[in-house]
Amino acid sequence: MNKISESTREELKKLALKKEYEIDYSDIPATSESDWTGAIRGKHFRPIKQQLTVRIDSDVVEWLKSQGKGYQSRLNEILRTAMIEKLCHR
Repeated sequence: MNKISESTREELKKLALKKEYEIDYSDIPATSESDWTGAIRGKHFRPIKQQLTVRIDSDVVEWLKSQGKGYQSRLNEILRTAMIEKLCHR
């Protein structure tokens, strides 16, 4: 399992707290809203998967499955969002 170093964790925390106007974009070309139409965050990020067995309440599983194909990916996305939120607010 890949672990995030404490220094990287601190750097990410600082970046997450920065206001938009505090970021220096002078070294990159400007973009517009239309440049981002259809963009998908993390599309090319493919972390290593680990197979495991977990016990999840049946109503939660049914809800995930009722949202359509890809319930395991949706579950992973929900967990990742919670993880990032927790990491950024330490």
